[in-house]
Formats: sequence, structure tokens, C-alpha cells
Amino acid sequence: MSFRAIIVAFVTSITLGTGSATAQNPVVVMDTSMGSMTIELFQAEAPITVNNFLQYAHDGFYEGTIFHRVIQGFMIQGGGFTASMSQKPTRDPIKNEADNGVSNERGTIAMARTGVVDSATAQFFINHQNNAGSLDHTGPGPAFGYAVFGRVTEGLDVLDAIAGVSTTPKEGHRDVPVDTVTINSVTVQ
Repeated sequence: MSFRAIIVAFVTSITLGTGSATAQNPVVVMDTSMGSMTIELFQAEAPITVNNFLQYAHDGFYEGTIFHRVIQGFMIQGGGFTASMSQKPTRDPIKNEADNGVSNERGTIAMARTGVVDSATAQFFINHQNNAGSLDHTGPGPAFGYAVFGRVTEGLDVLDAIAGVSTTPKEGHRDVPVDTVTINSVTVQ
């Protein structure tokens, strides 16, 4: 590695908040109204997705958003709606990195998207159970899958607590928590 590449890597690590010039993965703490989860982000496996998520975190975008879709035994989805069920404006969609070889296992975080493969923006979901069979990349088109870009390393009890809340239809959405579960902040460590 050239001296210039070492300097760029060092500056990048400081900018992204990894606190080290090594190849350590970035870590964020997601503080919610039900507790905190520490999440390691997989920089090497999903660089576009991680950088996108970190930019939204740095911008404070996630503050005050909610978990608007909660299905116990499946996943919890958030990062795009306010408590009034208004969708926040986002940046342009990113390339789907679901073909990175990382599975949608319990405790992993992945990008939510529409039926369009490259449509993910800010919303994400955390897998409450192993969803590798139904959400992983298996081919082109609809089988492309959902890009896993990190995993919960502390706070699986918070994931379980959020997944266990009562839900109801609200503002045209199903599986919305009866009592709002708010994301207070996503802080890069």
C-alpha cells in the first residue's frame, strides 16, 4: 500500500468515526424509545450501503423516525417515517449489494426496498429471526434479495422487545406499533 493510500485510509476512518486507521468496521449505536442496540457495519461487504447509512446517520436523518413495520418472528423496519406516518424525503436510491454473500440471519440489518432491485434509500430492517431462505440473493430480478450491511452486536433484547409490541393498521400501513417506537438517534462510535 502506498503512503498516499495509507493517509487516505486513515482520514477515511476518522471521517467515518471508526476511531482507528485499521480496517475495523464502523459501529453505530441506535438509541430507541425501548433501549439501545449497538450495530457493527460491514464496510468491506457492503461499502455503498454502509456509506449511505452512515451519511444518513451523520445528517441526523434518523432522529425522530419510527419503527413503522413490526412483525414478530420476521423483522422490524424503520428509518423512513415520522410518528405521524409522514415519509421523510430521501436522497437518490443506491445500488443493491445483496449479492455480497452475507445472509439475512437473526440480528442482521439490511436495506428495505420496493420491488425494484436498486430502490433502497434510508429505510432498513433488522431481522428478528433467520430469514436467509426468503430474503437472501438467489438470482436476478425479484430473487435479487435484500442487502445485509451489518449486525446487532449488543441489544438483541431490545430487538426482541420491539418485535413483541402490539401492532395495528394505520394510515394505509399494516403492522404499525400501537405505541410508537421512536428512533431517538443513530450515533457513529
